[in-house]
Amino acid sequence: MKDIRIALLDMNNNHVNQGFRNIKEISEAFKQSSEENVSIKVFDVRYKNEVPDIEDFDIFISSGGPGDPHREGLEWEDKFSGFLDSVLEHNKFNKDKKYLFLICHSFQLASIHWELGNICKRKSYSFGVMPVHKTEEGEQEFLFKNLPDPFYAVDSRAFQFIEPNHDRFEELGMKIVAIEKFRPHINLERAVMAIRFSEEIFGTQFHPEANPAGMVENLKDDKNKEAMIENFGMEKYLETIDRMDDEDKIILTQAQILPRFLRFAKKNVLKDCKAFA
Repeated sequence: MKDIRIALLDMNNNHVNQGFRNIKEISEAFKQSSEENVSIKVFDVRYKNEVPDIEDFDIFISSGGPGDPHREGLEWEDKFSGFLDSVLEHNKFNKDKKYLFLICHSFQLASIHWELGNICKRKSYSFGVMPVHKTEEGEQEFLFKNLPDPFYAVDSRAFQFIEPNHDRFEELGMKIVAIEKFRPHINLERAVMAIRFSEEIFGTQFHPEANPAGMVENLKDDKNKEAMIENFGMEKYLETIDRMDDEDKIILTQAQILPRFLRFAKKNVLKDCKAFA
């Protein structure tokens, strides 16, 4: 029986991070529920310059993390760019596919690397439970299949992806599948919130791994609390805290997107394996 090998790329640069804990929990739950042998290995990309060799793994999940996603001339940046290209290239020319999920900081790095649009600093830090809207392509996105429109997700970012280069998207066969909430009273472009980079590569600006307990933990950080009150006002902040455990909000998003991605990847890895047998 084929083993399923998962690499988790920790992009937190040695900062303690609730999101990465959640990613590990989801991966561990997937491992427990699988009949196959599932191995999980963590790579500390930014702090220890560790990047997985794609030949050694089937599935990759690359986390969010702090800081500016633009290049600063660090060793790990070239390694990570090479990793992104090697997954894309491998899938073009090989029957056994590699599956990659990119979250927040990783999503921004990939969008910059593939020159998909303008990734710039927001006017203010965004933190909270936000409505995310599906695009027309997003309506067909199977990872969103059981989610309403809009669905709700945890947002935590100082940067945003705006002004997508549609010609470049077309050239690379990539699709924008979710965007930020439409706010007609604010004259700002809606940010890109999720991209289908390829059949095997998917990325979100939001945090599909987040759960209510982690969110409450994050709100103990004054920066996050202040950002949320600044963005929504005190009343909305209190309402969000109150609605944190709603079954149709971040609990639903957490139960759907990453677990569906893992199941889809596993099914295809096993199918590819049979094709070679």
